[in-house]
Amino acid sequence: MLKQKPYCLMPWLHYHVGNTGKVKACCLANIPYGDCNMQSFDEIWNGEVINQIRNNFLKGEADNRCGVCKRLEEAGGKSIRQETYEKFGSYYNENQDQLPLYFDIRFSNACNFACRTCWHGASSAWFSEAKQLKRNLGNVALMQNITDFDRFIAETGQALLQAKEIYFAGGEPLVTKEHYLLLDWLLENNANQMRLRYNTNFSILKFGEYDVLEYWKHFYEVDILASIDAHVKLGEYIRKGFDWQQFQKNRDAIRSLQHVRFVISPTISVLSIKNLPELYRICLLEQIIKADGLYINMLDRPLYYNSKILPVAKKQEVVAEYQKFYDWAEKKQIPTSVIDQFKECERYMLSENLSRYWPQFLKETQLIDELRGEDLNQL
Repeated sequence: MLKQKPYCLMPWLHYHVGNTGKVKACCLANIPYGDCNMQSFDEIWNGEVINQIRNNFLKGEADNRCGVCKRLEEAGGKSIRQETYEKFGSYYNENQDQLPLYFDIRFSNACNFACRTCWHGASSAWFSEAKQLKRNLGNVALMQNITDFDRFIAETGQALLQAKEIYFAGGEPLVTKEHYLLLDWLLENNANQMRLRYNTNFSILKFGEYDVLEYWKHFYEVDILASIDAHVKLGEYIRKGFDWQQFQKNRDAIRSLQHVRFVISPTISVLSIKNLPELYRICLLEQIIKADGLYINMLDRPLYYNSKILPVAKKQEVVAEYQKFYDWAEKKQIPTSVIDQFKECERYMLSENLSRYWPQFLKETQLIDELRGEDLNQL
């Protein structure tokens, strides 16, 4: 009789450091194991809390905090839980003591964008507006998640050196000094064969004395997931700080680095879902991406930005746009992997009627528009 697979592999393979240094199961589920600023790596990775989660998952039990993955799967989408099985399933062995193979390190909330769907905890650029709205997470713009870089390396270095993948995300990794310090440390220790994977707004390639292209030249594999939700005006509206022309220039600057894979990674929200076909076509036409260069990020919270809140008539407009896209994609022989992601967006949007949150979306939009002197209706 085959033994049941764990519900999720994250507690055996993944080490996520988020707000205030809390080490959690992943970036989506609020399942904390400990605090990397207060505890040793061993205390966290082999601690009672994480082992209890492992035991539960071994029984096939989901944690009630795993709602994001469960909701996405129920709507016919692919979750991070499922992706982890696809990418790292062959490395799992419950009887073998192993260090995490996949790191997700958020050193701070340092960011130069204030995206509509983000918040102060993930972006220092949100601070002034968050303070006006009384939504600030702390009393200063920049909040360090890892307070002592050298201590973190001393505790976690052995695991980092054997990692298969290190994932950098927001804040914005390319404006985070500790990101470059970590790359320096990895190169000093000849640890350049793992994959570096970024979720980045891709707005800058140089930060002070650091030139990220010079670093990427030394790593065997680099994946760039560019956080762009739309092009030109709508893109600049959703992500405050975004500049379409600068984005294009930065894309051109990395073309010589053949080992760097570049894809767009739009956050699928009520603001962006209808525009997704146009964004993909423009990026393909302008050779920003290859035909398979799409990786969607489905927004779950806050609910007033979730695509499920669209009223029926607006959902029908999205469906019509997507049908046009499917017809075009068939003629252009667009990869099935891309078509599947569009269908995932469509299924997710149609899976539930949350239109009761539409008035809240309108209220929030008007509030932020007034703060920023913008107007969604004018786009």
